[in-house]
Amino acid sequence: MMVAERFRNSWKLTPVNIAAMGVGIALYAALNVIFNTIQLPAGFGIALRPSVAIPMFFGFIFGPMVGFVVGFVGNAISDAISWGGFWWNWDIANGLFGLFPGLALLWISEEEMASKKGLGILAVLAVLGSVVGIGFAALTDVLFSIWSTPVENPWAAAWGEFVWAAPTDAVNGAIITPLLVLAYAAAARGRARRIT
Repeated sequence: MMVAERFRNSWKLTPVNIAAMGVGIALYAALNVIFNTIQLPAGFGIALRPSVAIPMFFGFIFGPMVGFVVGFVGNAISDAISWGGFWWNWDIANGLFGLFPGLALLWISEEEMASKKGLGILAVLAVLGSVVGIGFAALTDVLFSIWSTPVENPWAAAWGEFVWAAPTDAVNGAIITPLLVLAYAAAARGRARRIT
């Protein structure tokens, strides 16, 4: 399948994409609930979450739509469980974590996903998704006064959110997501050998 055709197909609600969304959402929500307990010293409710690799992985494998839905819905569910509510702008940010790696489908074939080229593009897009996503969330916190607790200096608080969350999510995504892709590719190869 051509790269452009594969990218176009990734935006369709196929049974595979719907199943991937369901599995990804459940996995992301469950892992976030666990990792939301590991708070970074910045305050602002910023947690150390290696689980950001989940929407990035699903986006990279199944496309930007699946990645966005996994990040958005999975984060909304985990926030409702962990904090008793949700913040739409942070849910969109988590959706962007999954959407950006899905854009790799524009440049690489399915066979190249676990190659050095594919993993390099994935790492760059994971960092970009983290920076754009957290930047969006922090900026909209200020513009729309979306805070879980009152803040004295909104711009300083938003900068604190960005400085703590963006690098943490970028590093987690750039390191863990390629490892997940390599494991997925190895499992797929093993399954193909057993079938033939």
